[in-house]
This record gives sequence, structure tokens and C-alpha cells, in this order.
Amino acid sequence: MVPKGKLIIIGGAINTGSFAETQFGLPENMNFFERGILKRITTESLRDTQSRFEIITTASLMPEKVGEEYIKAYAQLDVHNVGVLNISNREEANSDENCERIKAAEVIIFTGGDQLRLSSIFGGTKIHQILLEKYRNEPVVIAGTSAGAAASSKNMIYQGSSKDALLKGEVKITGGLGFIDDVIVDTHFVQRGRIGRLLYAAASNPGILGIGLGEDTGLFISDGHIMEAIGSGMVILVDGRTMADTNLTDVEMGQPVSIKNMVVHVMCDGDVYDLTDHSLVIHHPKLIPIA
Repeated sequence: MVPKGKLIIIGGAINTGSFAETQFGLPENMNFFERGILKRITTESLRDTQSRFEIITTASLMPEKVGEEYIKAYAQLDVHNVGVLNISNREEANSDENCERIKAAEVIIFTGGDQLRLSSIFGGTKIHQILLEKYRNEPVVIAGTSAGAAASSKNMIYQGSSKDALLKGEVKITGGLGFIDDVIVDTHFVQRGRIGRLLYAAASNPGILGIGLGEDTGLFISDGHIMEAIGSGMVILVDGRTMADTNLTDVEMGQPVSIKNMVVHVMCDGDVYDLTDHSLVIHHPKLIPIA
């Protein structure tokens, strides 16, 4: 079944409380990196600037500040019908009032923070079911940045340091919110050197495509399988289907893992990847000659 909704996943640029790599402290102020991407979220929505937006700040350790920053950012884009939902427990994720707000929303954005909070608080709740049904059956836009992007897929990385990622058992994977299957998403990818986390994820489950989102970079996913790179940075794809061999099942926990013949692609703004046939079309912009 082809979903009628659109999915936009963004690599992030700020850390708002993920415990996975604690050396990245909380920012003193949040400079919004997604201005162009926030505009794309708006134009892809059903009623453009008149659409109803709900910002879900559950993943963040500072939800009030994050919510305020989104409201300010969208006000600059002339979007004013914006609400903030700081759902902090499963009871709130099952409440009738919050469910009705999600039902009425045309754009839902999951902010950054700790993706394990998203999966543990929303998984299997009424709001989770409403979101899945809306994505399948309505022209809704569901967006996620950082933790919100990582939690968008069926499989989710929730912990694992970059430098030790290729040691057996270091990368922790659990279930996400399941808007898209057969992929696993990592964020802040280039800046935090997380290629090892995706290589390990793809080696342990070669049937899924690893997606590494750089900061100020995202994927616009339509029809459930057409992925267009957006933003100023890079998207790294790790395809494990061609993997010839690995010693993952042979080494002890904490020992290095060997991988043979893993395929890697790099996408930039305008490039398109089709999850159905695994084809990549690179966008070649026309150069403007210098007079």
C-alpha cells in the first residue's frame, strides 16, 4: 500500500539531550539550521502556511525552549497556526484531548533529543496508531529532526559511541515508530563521524538500508519509497545487500568486526534514491558561467 502522507527526516544541528554521546553539551542558544527545510515542510503541506502544525517536543530535555524556537521560526515563514505538544508519558499519549489535536493536524514535527523517549512513550499508544493511519491514508506531512528522524523507521539506533561503533555489541538497536520499513536512520552523521554505526547496523541486518543524515540536511520521502535529498549537506547511504562476508557472529562481544564488500552512496541536494529498485539519480546543476 502506497502511503498518502509525506515523510521528511532531518539530520539536526543541535543536541537537546540524547544520552548516546554525552560529550555534546546542551547549547546556550539554538540557532535554527532548518530554515530552508522548514519552508519545504510548509509548502508540502495540504494548506501551505494555513495548515495546522503540531510540534511534539517529547524527545527534548528542554521542551518549552524547543517549542518556543519552532514557533518563532515558523512565524518568520508566516505560519502561525502552530501548537506544541510536550507529551511526557504514555497516559498523555493516550489522552482524548491530545489524540484530537493529532487528528486535526496537517503537519506533525518530532523535535530532537533522545529517540528512546519517543519509542518508549509513543509505541503502541493511541497517538501512535493515529499517526500511522494518517500517514497511510491522509496527505499529512510527518517530519522529524535528529531524534525525531532516527525514530521514524521501523528499526532505530538508540545508543553507541562513534569511535567504538565497530566493536561487537556497542551499537544498540530497537524498534522505532515505523513510518518507513527496510531502512535505519542515523543523524548528525558527518559531524559526529557515525559511519561505523551504520556499517555495523547494515552488517547485522543486510536487508535494511542505512541512512546517515548530515546536519542541515534531510530526505523528503514521498509514496513511501522516493527519497529526495534536501538541504545544504550530505546524506550517506549504506547498502548491505551486496555484503559478501562478516565475522560478526564469530567474534566475542567487544571485539572488532570485519565487513567485506559494503556499498556506500553519497547524496546531495536534489539527488533521488528509489527504495523499490535501489536506484540513485544524481542531480547535475547547470553551472552559471562567470562573466
